[in-house]
Amino acid sequence: MPHISSPYADVALIGNPNTGKTSIFNALTGLRQKIGNYPGVTVEKKTGTVLGSGGEQVRLHDLPGMYSLTPKSMDEEIARDVLMGEWDEQLDIRLVVVVADAANLNRNLYLVTQVIDLGIPVVVALNMMDSAKSEGVHIDVEALSEHLDVPIVPVVATSQHGLDLLRHEMFAQVTAPKTRKKTGTLTLDEALNTSLTPIVDWLGEHTRLTAAGQTAEALRVVSSDLALESWMSGHHTEACKNDLKTATQSIRDHLEAKDIPWRILEAKLRYEQIDDLYEQTVQENPEAGQSFSMRLDRVLTHRIAGPMFVLALFALIFQTIFSWAEGPMDAIEGGIGALGEYVVTRMPEGMLQSLIVDGIIAGVGAVLVFLPQILFLFFFLALLEDTGYMARVAFLMDRLMKGLGLSGRSVLPLLSSFACAIPGIMATRTIASWKERLVTIMIAPLMSCSARLPVYILMIGAFIPDTPLLGIFSVSGIALLAIYLLGIAGAIGSALVFKWFFMPDAPSTTFIMELPPYRRPSLRWVLLQMYERAKVFITDAGQIILAISIVLWFLASYPKPDDYDMVAARERIQQSYAGQLGHWIEPAIEPLGFDWKLGIGLITSFAAREVMVSTLATIYNVEKADETSVDLRTALQNETDPATGEPIYTPLVAISLMVFFVFACQCMATVAIVKRETNSWRWPIIMIAYMTILAYIASFAVYQGGRFFGFG
Repeated sequence: MPHISSPYADVALIGNPNTGKTSIFNALTGLRQKIGNYPGVTVEKKTGTVLGSGGEQVRLHDLPGMYSLTPKSMDEEIARDVLMGEWDEQLDIRLVVVVADAANLNRNLYLVTQVIDLGIPVVVALNMMDSAKSEGVHIDVEALSEHLDVPIVPVVATSQHGLDLLRHEMFAQVTAPKTRKKTGTLTLDEALNTSLTPIVDWLGEHTRLTAAGQTAEALRVVSSDLALESWMSGHHTEACKNDLKTATQSIRDHLEAKDIPWRILEAKLRYEQIDDLYEQTVQENPEAGQSFSMRLDRVLTHRIAGPMFVLALFALIFQTIFSWAEGPMDAIEGGIGALGEYVVTRMPEGMLQSLIVDGIIAGVGAVLVFLPQILFLFFFLALLEDTGYMARVAFLMDRLMKGLGLSGRSVLPLLSSFACAIPGIMATRTIASWKERLVTIMIAPLMSCSARLPVYILMIGAFIPDTPLLGIFSVSGIALLAIYLLGIAGAIGSALVFKWFFMPDAPSTTFIMELPPYRRPSLRWVLLQMYERAKVFITDAGQIILAISIVLWFLASYPKPDDYDMVAARERIQQSYAGQLGHWIEPAIEPLGFDWKLGIGLITSFAAREVMVSTLATIYNVEKADETSVDLRTALQNETDPATGEPIYTPLVAISLMVFFVFACQCMATVAIVKRETNSWRWPIIMIAYMTILAYIASFAVYQGGRFFGFG
């Protein structure tokens, strides 16, 4: 095979949402990226390198999922701009790989034919052939390829079947593109062709589109205000834009005079020809099409049974997180303790030993103990995504979103925020309405992310009894579920308030979402997602925890009193910089049931929520200052008021702290991403203010209310 000129040839990978596009991207490039079974996962353009059998390389760009070249949201605008050559002058797309769902080919062919008509070399990856076969859909791939005049490669991304052939076809088309016999897939009559001439001429002068691409885009602009608006918001001069707008309006007036409905013109012409093509190349067995997925959805998407099943399922998941993770947690805890003792026996006593044992090992280790629970959480979430059930959860939540005046597109970013608010906020780019997008951004951090989990687990493990409940559940598992539901309730209430302020008269919008068939999950990809989350947790969060643990050790160890050996450890740490800071904030948080130690944790956890755990571990290890590491849960249970002998931390204090963490904006990275997405400091400041006030009021109500009823 001849070598490809230039360091890399640019290849675009596109397709409808939920066609397995990102799975193909990961398999071809070896890069890891979030793979979901619902639309809107890929928000930003991702790039990776594909290697050929002879050492050749192409640069593959995973573009956001889209249903057509008429963009309806920011992510679709990105994909459209890349294909039109409007995104980056340095990006020269030599080939487009269009991923189509074989089981839903009729609908997928709309985008396929649009891309073919751009005139760029195209390879169609016909994915999910196994699903199509099981649903009674039989495709004559050769006949379809001949009609469309492009190579078509049948693949099954989950089992990597056909990917080698797809890779070979990609390099063949980049190196020696197939000469097409046809100029495009659309057949227009002479009168319509003539009517489109002014726009075709404009596109010929101001774009790099081929002749076929100019005609197809001219038809799209005439048929859609959104397509026209894409050019109006482009980089062309105002005079050029006005020329296009005038020409478009003139053509529309001409079509209306002839009683031709221009608003549906492209869709009508394309689907007439797609239906004819489908009839010639595809055979369906309706009886086989009554799939297991359809029968199961009658129960799982039922308006009453569906939500009940979701609650039961997640209660079981949280219960499993507690029971399965206990062994690995004990093993990690024992390993960290042994490491600390090993360092103590190998290093002379002094500040360096204290820094390593009481600061670094105790601080970082206290958070690593909760890694098994975080991994189990992501294991179950990945499993639900890969089977297709998460799409059903989104469908059930869509009904709730309409009641809040939000678009159904808000569901997916909010679900993503349970893992981390940052990708959830970035996923709001799929929402066309700025006001709806803003409200979604403002409530996304109320979804309990994985960074809160170590705090929840620590408090529940220390103070909530593991009493059996209904045979298969326990009080601790139900308590964790209740904390997550509290965050959802807070998001609902906040959304109603924001709607009242920003969208009092906004009509509810319709969200059309494809429910994918249930599929057997790929254990390989589920485990890879767990690996990625562990890597992020240990590297990204670990760096922050390490840095803060070192700083906090210094603050908790200095200044040293003159009569150091005569002063009790508790008094020494209270006189330290950390103790002074904690006592300074204590009057403000005392009504919530928090003491100065928790106050230090609230301050440090703004860098990352899980730092609360490492902060407490560092404080207790510095305070104890002997040759054994502190069991944090035991230390919290045994902490007493020296004046009264009463426990400082109680189940009521634990619940108050968890409620505070549910609502508080304790995440610097989230604030930064909100600033970037809104392009203003106004909204991050409002977010910090309203979430802090909400957290304080809720925690105050829980603690003071509990004491009033005698639970203190």
